[in-house]
Amino acid sequence: MDWLNYHHLFYFWVVAREGTIAAACEKLRLAPPTISAQLRELEKALGERLFARVGRRLALTDSGRVAYRYAEEIFSLGREFVDAMKGGSSGPSLRLNVGAHDVLPKVVAYRLLEPVFHLADPVRVVCYEGTPTQLLPQLSIHELDLVLSDAPIGPDIKVRAFSHLLGECGIAFFASPALARELRNGFPQSLDGKPALLPTDNASMRGTLEKWFDSVGVRPSVVAEFEDIELMRVFGQQGLGFFAAHDVIINEVAGGYDVEPIGSIEGSSERFYAITVERRIKHPAVVAITEAARDQLFR
Repeated sequence: MDWLNYHHLFYFWVVAREGTIAAACEKLRLAPPTISAQLRELEKALGERLFARVGRRLALTDSGRVAYRYAEEIFSLGREFVDAMKGGSSGPSLRLNVGAHDVLPKVVAYRLLEPVFHLADPVRVVCYEGTPTQLLPQLSIHELDLVLSDAPIGPDIKVRAFSHLLGECGIAFFASPALARELRNGFPQSLDGKPALLPTDNASMRGTLEKWFDSVGVRPSVVAEFEDIELMRVFGQQGLGFFAAHDVIINEVAGGYDVEPIGSIEGSSERFYAITVERRIKHPAVVAITEAARDQLFR
Protein backbone atom coordinates (compact mmCIF):
# COMPACT_ATOMS: atom_id res chain seq x y z
CA MET A 1 0.00 0.00 0.00
CA ASP A 2 1.26 3.49 -0.90
CA TRP A 3 1.24 5.83 2.09
CA LEU A 4 0.67 9.54 1.69
CA ASN A 5 3.03 11.94 3.43
CA TYR A 6 0.62 14.37 5.04
CA HIS A 7 3.37 16.90 5.75
CA HIS A 8 3.94 17.16 2.01
CA LEU A 9 0.20 17.45 1.40
CA PHE A 10 -0.13 20.16 4.03
CA TYR A 11 2.60 22.27 2.44
CA PHE A 12 0.95 21.82 -0.95
CA TRP A 13 -2.41 22.87 0.53
CA VAL A 14 -0.98 26.06 2.02
CA VAL A 15 0.82 26.99 -1.22
CA ALA A 16 -2.38 26.42 -3.19
CA ARG A 17 -4.33 28.64 -0.79
CA GLU A 18 -1.71 31.40 -0.69
CA GLY A 19 -0.93 31.36 -4.41
CA THR A 20 2.87 31.64 -4.15
CA ILE A 21 5.68 29.85 -2.34
CA ALA A 22 6.82 33.16 -0.87
CA ALA A 23 3.42 33.77 0.73
CA ALA A 24 3.33 30.18 2.01
CA CYS A 25 6.79 30.67 3.54
CA GLU A 26 5.53 33.64 5.55
CA LYS A 27 2.55 31.61 6.70
CA LEU A 28 4.55 28.53 7.65
CA ARG A 29 7.75 30.36 8.70
CA LEU A 30 9.85 28.10 6.50
CA ALA A 31 12.49 28.76 3.86
CA PRO A 32 11.50 28.53 0.16
CA PRO A 33 13.88 25.62 -0.60
CA THR A 34 12.23 23.57 2.13
CA ILE A 35 8.73 24.02 0.73
CA SER A 36 9.86 23.57 -2.87
CA ALA A 37 11.53 20.27 -1.94
CA GLN A 38 8.36 19.08 -0.17
CA LEU A 39 6.25 19.90 -3.24
CA ARG A 40 8.63 18.00 -5.52
CA GLU A 41 8.43 14.98 -3.23
CA LEU A 42 4.63 15.07 -3.29
CA GLU A 43 4.53 15.35 -7.09
CA LYS A 44 7.01 12.49 -7.36
CA ALA A 45 4.92 10.30 -5.03
CA LEU A 46 1.72 11.04 -6.96
CA GLY A 47 3.33 10.93 -10.38
CA GLU A 48 1.58 14.16 -11.41
CA ARG A 49 2.43 17.83 -11.80
CA LEU A 50 0.34 19.81 -9.34
CA PHE A 51 1.33 23.36 -10.25
CA ALA A 52 2.03 25.35 -13.40
CA ARG A 53 3.67 28.77 -13.20
CA VAL A 54 1.57 31.66 -14.49
CA GLY A 55 3.57 34.86 -14.21
CA ARG A 56 4.69 35.19 -10.62
CA ARG A 57 1.97 32.96 -9.28
CA LEU A 58 1.41 29.22 -9.22
CA ALA A 59 -1.74 27.87 -10.85
CA LEU A 60 -3.15 24.47 -10.07
CA THR A 61 -3.10 21.90 -12.86
CA ASP A 62 -6.09 19.60 -13.34
CA SER A 63 -4.41 17.06 -11.07
CA GLY A 64 -3.60 19.86 -8.64
CA ARG A 65 -7.25 20.86 -8.41
CA VAL A 66 -8.24 17.30 -7.58
CA ALA A 67 -5.48 17.11 -4.97
CA TYR A 68 -6.53 20.45 -3.50
CA ARG A 69 -10.14 19.32 -3.12
CA TYR A 70 -9.04 16.20 -1.24
CA ALA A 71 -6.64 18.24 0.89
CA GLU A 72 -9.46 20.61 1.82
CA GLU A 73 -11.58 17.68 2.96
CA ILE A 74 -8.72 16.01 4.82
CA PHE A 75 -7.66 19.06 6.82
CA SER A 76 -11.24 20.18 7.44
CA LEU A 77 -11.93 16.73 8.87
CA GLY A 78 -8.76 17.01 10.93
CA ARG A 79 -9.97 20.26 12.49
CA GLU A 80 -13.34 18.67 13.25
CA PHE A 81 -11.58 15.70 14.85
CA VAL A 82 -9.59 17.98 17.17
CA ASP A 83 -12.75 19.92 18.07
CA ALA A 84 -14.59 16.69 18.82
CA MET A 85 -11.80 15.46 21.11
CA LYS A 86 -11.89 18.78 22.94
CA GLY A 87 -15.65 18.64 23.31
CA GLY A 88 -16.31 21.48 20.87
CA SER A 89 -18.12 19.38 18.29
CA SER A 90 -20.38 16.35 18.23
CA GLY A 91 -18.37 14.72 15.45
CA PRO A 92 -17.51 14.96 11.79
CA SER A 93 -20.08 16.31 9.35
CA LEU A 94 -20.75 15.99 5.65
CA ARG A 95 -19.80 19.04 3.64
CA LEU A 96 -21.88 20.67 0.90
CA ASN A 97 -20.28 23.38 -1.21
CA VAL A 98 -23.08 25.16 -3.01
CA GLY A 99 -23.05 28.10 -5.39
CA ALA A 100 -26.12 30.30 -5.85
CA HIS A 101 -26.70 32.43 -8.93
CA ASP A 102 -26.52 35.99 -7.61
CA VAL A 103 -29.91 36.95 -9.07
CA LEU A 104 -31.62 34.12 -7.20
CA PRO A 105 -33.82 35.56 -4.42
CA LYS A 106 -32.26 34.87 -1.03
CA VAL A 107 -35.55 33.55 0.35
CA VAL A 108 -35.85 31.03 -2.50
CA ALA A 109 -32.24 29.93 -1.96
CA TYR A 110 -32.97 29.46 1.74
CA ARG A 111 -36.14 27.47 1.07
CA LEU A 112 -34.20 25.21 -1.31
CA LEU A 113 -31.35 24.62 1.16
CA GLU A 114 -33.45 24.34 4.31
CA PRO A 115 -34.04 20.53 4.05
CA VAL A 116 -30.30 19.91 4.36
CA PHE A 117 -30.37 21.11 7.96
CA HIS A 118 -32.99 18.53 8.89
CA LEU A 119 -31.02 15.47 7.78
CA ALA A 120 -30.19 12.85 10.38
CA ASP A 121 -26.45 13.32 9.86
CA PRO A 122 -25.07 16.85 10.28
CA VAL A 123 -24.05 18.74 7.14
CA ARG A 124 -21.72 21.71 6.98
CA VAL A 125 -23.04 23.99 4.22
CA VAL A 126 -20.65 26.42 2.54
CA CYS A 127 -22.45 28.96 0.32
CA TYR A 128 -20.94 30.98 -2.50
CA GLU A 129 -22.61 33.53 -4.74
CA GLY A 130 -21.78 34.63 -8.27
CA THR A 131 -22.67 34.49 -11.93
CA PRO A 132 -22.97 31.19 -13.84
CA THR A 133 -19.67 31.89 -15.63
CA GLN A 134 -18.01 32.19 -12.22
CA LEU A 135 -19.70 29.28 -10.50
CA LEU A 136 -20.19 26.56 -13.10
CA PRO A 137 -16.49 25.99 -13.94
CA GLN A 138 -15.95 25.24 -10.25
CA LEU A 139 -18.22 22.21 -10.62
CA SER A 140 -15.83 20.57 -13.07
CA ILE A 141 -12.90 20.86 -10.65
CA HIS A 142 -15.06 19.68 -7.73
CA GLU A 143 -14.80 22.91 -5.76
CA LEU A 144 -18.61 23.03 -5.78
CA ASP A 145 -21.05 20.16 -5.38
CA LEU A 146 -24.06 22.07 -6.65
CA VAL A 147 -25.10 25.31 -8.33
CA LEU A 148 -28.63 26.66 -7.81
CA SER A 149 -29.89 28.71 -10.74
CA ASP A 150 -32.98 30.14 -12.39
CA ALA A 151 -31.85 28.77 -15.76
CA PRO A 152 -30.24 25.56 -17.07
CA ILE A 153 -26.59 25.55 -18.05
CA GLY A 154 -26.15 27.48 -21.30
CA PRO A 155 -24.27 26.36 -24.43
CA ASP A 156 -21.77 29.19 -23.99
CA ILE A 157 -20.36 27.61 -20.80
CA LYS A 158 -18.04 24.78 -21.73
CA VAL A 159 -18.57 22.66 -18.65
CA ARG A 160 -19.86 19.09 -18.68
CA ALA A 161 -22.71 19.32 -16.20
CA PHE A 162 -26.36 18.38 -15.91
CA SER A 163 -29.33 20.64 -15.16
CA HIS A 164 -31.87 19.00 -12.86
CA LEU A 165 -35.25 20.74 -12.86
CA LEU A 166 -36.35 21.40 -9.28
CA GLY A 167 -39.75 22.83 -10.16
CA GLU A 168 -41.55 25.91 -11.38
CA CYS A 169 -43.76 28.59 -9.91
CA GLY A 170 -45.76 31.64 -10.89
CA ILE A 171 -45.01 35.34 -10.55
CA ALA A 172 -46.90 37.88 -8.44
CA PHE A 173 -46.64 41.67 -8.25
CA PHE A 174 -46.24 43.64 -5.02
CA ALA A 175 -46.09 47.25 -3.91
CA SER A 176 -46.34 49.39 -0.80
CA PRO A 177 -49.89 49.35 0.64
CA ALA A 178 -50.96 52.70 -0.86
CA LEU A 179 -49.58 51.92 -4.33
CA ALA A 180 -50.92 48.37 -4.22
CA ARG A 181 -54.47 49.62 -3.54
CA GLU A 182 -54.20 51.96 -6.52
CA LEU A 183 -52.86 49.31 -8.89
CA ARG A 184 -55.14 46.47 -7.80
CA ASN A 185 -58.15 48.05 -9.56
CA GLY A 186 -58.08 47.24 -13.26
CA PHE A 187 -55.02 44.96 -13.05
CA PRO A 188 -53.06 44.35 -15.25
CA GLN A 189 -53.85 47.45 -17.37
CA SER A 190 -53.44 49.50 -14.19
CA LEU A 191 -49.67 48.90 -14.45
CA ASP A 192 -49.40 50.87 -17.69
CA GLY A 193 -47.22 53.94 -17.20
CA LYS A 194 -46.76 53.22 -13.49
CA PRO A 195 -43.32 53.11 -11.80
CA ALA A 196 -41.73 49.67 -12.00
CA LEU A 197 -38.74 48.13 -10.24
CA LEU A 198 -37.32 45.32 -12.37
CA PRO A 199 -34.53 42.76 -12.11
CA THR A 200 -31.56 43.27 -14.44
CA ASP A 201 -31.30 41.53 -17.80
CA ASN A 202 -29.21 38.63 -16.45
CA ALA A 203 -32.19 37.36 -14.42
CA SER A 204 -34.51 34.88 -16.10
CA MET A 205 -37.50 36.69 -14.62
CA ARG A 206 -36.68 39.88 -16.56
CA GLY A 207 -37.32 38.16 -19.89
CA THR A 208 -40.53 36.60 -18.58
CA LEU A 209 -41.81 39.99 -17.41
CA GLU A 210 -40.95 41.75 -20.68
CA LYS A 211 -42.85 39.13 -22.71
CA TRP A 212 -45.84 39.35 -20.39
CA PHE A 213 -45.96 43.14 -20.52
CA ASP A 214 -46.03 42.93 -24.32
CA SER A 215 -48.72 40.24 -24.31
CA VAL A 216 -51.12 42.33 -22.21
CA GLY A 217 -50.23 45.65 -23.84
CA VAL A 218 -48.71 47.24 -20.76
CA ARG A 219 -45.74 49.64 -20.75
CA PRO A 220 -44.69 50.45 -17.18
CA SER A 221 -42.24 53.24 -16.46
CA VAL A 222 -39.02 51.53 -15.35
CA VAL A 223 -37.53 53.71 -12.61
CA ALA A 224 -34.78 51.30 -11.46
CA GLU A 225 -33.21 47.91 -12.22
CA PHE A 226 -31.60 45.65 -9.64
CA GLU A 227 -29.24 42.70 -9.63
CA ASP A 228 -29.83 42.32 -5.90
CA ILE A 229 -33.46 41.22 -5.57
CA GLU A 230 -33.54 42.00 -1.86
CA LEU A 231 -32.50 45.60 -2.56
CA MET A 232 -35.27 45.87 -5.15
CA ARG A 233 -37.82 44.88 -2.53
CA VAL A 234 -36.52 47.49 -0.08
CA PHE A 235 -37.07 50.16 -2.75
CA GLY A 236 -40.55 48.76 -3.34
CA GLN A 237 -41.29 48.91 0.38
CA GLN A 238 -40.60 52.65 0.24
CA GLY A 239 -43.30 53.15 -2.40
CA LEU A 240 -40.94 53.89 -5.31
CA GLY A 241 -42.60 51.38 -7.62
CA PHE A 242 -44.17 47.94 -8.00
CA PHE A 243 -42.03 44.80 -8.30
CA ALA A 244 -42.38 41.10 -9.05
CA ALA A 245 -41.57 38.06 -6.91
CA HIS A 246 -42.07 34.31 -7.12
CA ASP A 247 -45.46 33.24 -5.81
CA VAL A 248 -44.00 30.43 -3.67
CA ILE A 249 -42.65 33.11 -1.31
CA ILE A 250 -45.69 35.42 -1.23
CA ASN A 251 -45.99 35.21 2.57
CA GLU A 252 -42.28 35.91 3.14
CA VAL A 253 -42.29 38.90 0.77
CA ALA A 254 -45.51 40.43 2.07
CA GLY A 255 -44.65 39.86 5.72
CA GLY A 256 -40.98 40.70 5.55
CA TYR A 257 -41.20 43.92 3.56
CA ASP A 258 -44.60 45.35 4.58
CA VAL A 259 -45.91 45.25 1.02
CA GLU A 260 -49.14 43.88 -0.46
CA PRO A 261 -49.83 41.70 -3.50
CA ILE A 262 -51.38 43.37 -6.54
CA GLY A 263 -52.05 40.45 -8.88
CA SER A 264 -50.41 37.50 -10.61
CA ILE A 265 -49.18 36.69 -14.09
CA GLU A 266 -51.34 34.24 -16.00
CA GLY A 267 -49.73 31.64 -18.26
CA SER A 268 -46.09 32.28 -17.35
CA SER A 269 -43.82 30.59 -14.84
CA GLU A 270 -40.26 30.60 -13.57
CA ARG A 271 -38.12 27.49 -13.29
CA PHE A 272 -35.32 26.58 -10.88
CA TYR A 273 -32.48 24.16 -11.43
CA ALA A 274 -29.88 22.21 -9.48
CA ILE A 275 -26.79 21.92 -11.67
CA THR A 276 -24.29 19.16 -10.89
CA VAL A 277 -21.60 17.16 -12.66
CA GLU A 278 -23.59 14.02 -11.92
CA ARG A 279 -26.30 12.82 -14.28
CA ARG A 280 -27.66 10.81 -11.37
CA ILE A 281 -27.45 12.74 -8.11
CA LYS A 282 -25.68 10.85 -5.31
CA HIS A 283 -24.68 13.46 -2.73
CA PRO A 284 -27.20 12.95 0.14
CA ALA A 285 -27.62 16.67 0.75
CA VAL A 286 -28.30 17.38 -2.93
CA VAL A 287 -30.77 14.47 -3.00
CA ALA A 288 -32.58 16.07 -0.03
CA ILE A 289 -32.71 19.43 -1.83
CA THR A 290 -34.12 18.02 -5.06
CA GLU A 291 -36.69 15.77 -3.38
CA ALA A 292 -37.98 18.50 -1.06
CA ALA A 293 -38.18 21.03 -3.91
CA ARG A 294 -40.21 18.68 -6.10
CA ASP A 295 -42.41 17.20 -3.38
CA GLN A 296 -43.02 20.29 -1.23
CA LEU A 297 -41.80 23.72 -2.38
CA PHE A 298 -42.89 23.46 -6.03
CA ARG A 299 -45.50 20.74 -5.58
